[in-house]
Amino acid sequence: MTSPRPDGPSRDQKRQMKSAARLYAVQALFQMEHSGQSVDVVRREFENFRFGETIDGEEMAEGDVDLFRKLLDDAVDRQAKIDQMTDRALVATWPIDRIDPTLRALFRAAGAELVEGDTPPKVVITEFVDVARAFFPEGREPKFVNAVLDHMAREARPEAF
Repeated sequence: MTSPRPDGPSRDQKRQMKSAARLYAVQALFQMEHSGQSVDVVRREFENFRFGETIDGEEMAEGDVDLFRKLLDDAVDRQAKIDQMTDRALVATWPIDRIDPTLRALFRAAGAELVEGDTPPKVVITEFVDVARAFFPEGREPKFVNAVLDHMAREARPEAF
């Protein structure tokens, strides 16, 4: 006799889906900035054609749709606040409009989760440093992302430290 299968994804699968949603949010924010497309157009494209799809023989991960939507909406709605936080975390000679657009998208997605989310800041930092490693596997960017997000997290949620 076997035990019944649990309904829905396992705890580990849920964690992976949240990680995928964060990665997709960074990609979507980058695409919005690069192409000038609206959040609604990009959201639909990701949800319909990227989540769980096979592209060039690679199966894309399923993302947590609710987290993905929240990150996009909060990043767009709070962009000015998040960009100001990012500017304060960067060296004065490197305002946010001078950094790599992928990093800019990453800081906006992470900033949205830090400002509006309930995930512990240290988890948000770790997750987005992992996203940085996915985009910059050989570079120093993950360490840079860690430092900037730590500063942003202490500003957004000082009670967590």
